Amino acid sequence: MRVKVACIGGGPAGLYLSILLKRQDPSHDITVHERNPEGSTYGWGVTYWRGLLDRLHTHDPESARAIEEHSVRWNEGVARVRDLATRRGSDEGFGIGRHRLLEILAARARSLGVRLEFEHEITDGNLPAADLVVAGDGVRSTLRTRHAGHFGAELKEGRNQYIWLGTSKVFDSFTFAFVETDHGWIWCYGYPFGPERSTVVVECAPETRVGLGLDRADEAEGLVLLEKLFADVLDGHPLIGQDGAQWLGFRTLTNRTWHRDDLVLVGDAAHTTHYSIGAGTTLALEDVIALAGALGETADLPQALARYEQQRKAELLSIQSAARYSAQWYENLPRYIGLPPEQMFALLGQRHSPLLPYVPPQLYYRIDQAAGQLEALRRLKRWLGPKVARTVHARALASRKH
Repeated sequence: MRVKVACIGGGPAGLYLSILLKRQDPSHDITVHERNPEGSTYGWGVTYWRGLLDRLHTHDPESARAIEEHSVRWNEGVARVRDLATRRGSDEGFGIGRHRLLEILAARARSLGVRLEFEHEITDGNLPAADLVVAGDGVRSTLRTRHAGHFGAELKEGRNQYIWLGTSKVFDSFTFAFVETDHGWIWCYGYPFGPERSTVVVECAPETRVGLGLDRADEAEGLVLLEKLFADVLDGHPLIGQDGAQWLGFRTLTNRTWHRDDLVLVGDAAHTTHYSIGAGTTLALEDVIALAGALGETADLPQALARYEQQRKAELLSIQSAARYSAQWYENLPRYIGLPPEQMFALLGQRHSPLLPYVPPQLYYRIDQAAGQLEALRRLKRWLGPKVARTVHARALASRKH
């Protein structure tokens, strides 16, 4: 059945959904509305993993081949603490410039007959007439905000603060660097996304930012100070700001429901997960893969939207839990940073575990090492972790009610 779809937001989610729906039925009338000019985008590189790439090849091989071709990859992680460094193998990771990713998806969408309308902001007064309106307009979604009471959005801001930057230093792996200052620890995550650029996300506690004067420095002064702090990892390369890069607190967004009549939320408009697990774009693309699948299975729109929401909420539970524990690991960095580098890096890799915050770090490390060798301990760890997570979550809900 031919349907008219309006995708609000020209990010990866809106563009990829338009591709999938056109592949399902070329007669669908699909328009992507983006408020910014074509070619302008925020952010630097996008990370993703082999599992997503395999799914992209399944759903649209042509765009998947282009994405893979323009991506860089790594299979190691490096952690630097003071003047010590340790390197470990990791799952295969990929980085691609956000600008290049959007170029690829926009070109593919156009080739299939999707209309792309740039510099076209959708507000209360000009909502397009369509059978389905897809809100892919980010964490500050205008469309979601219009019906805030219905969607039940809840935002929680983390304690640490961060700034998203670029650099001309091209890392050969996913790199963590932890620097001790007189005002506490400050650290960065660095990963390549092209032959000439990498992303660098800098994070610290708010008191460290204030103590270093980063709250008072202008952008240029702040970049100079950060370049000095991370001189060893940057090898003399500069840090680069973009569009007045600012320090922020990460906001975790959840919604009670994801759809209302003919309006449905996808990507950051529906949910966010802490950047330390590198899954934001992946989850947005997985949302629209599920949404396209649900729409293709039934012509009943309410039933399709309910099926999409139910599926994605279930799939996100474990990922959202991992993101919460990952953010908490960094907020409690002093608990782990004094360990020998090999142990600290091992627990950095285990930061998604719901068990880790409740076990002394060195004991957890020994258990983890033993579990790698003994199947019985591995089973115990898999069984105990979720039980602890459910208990802690139940107590948190109970405390909020009282």
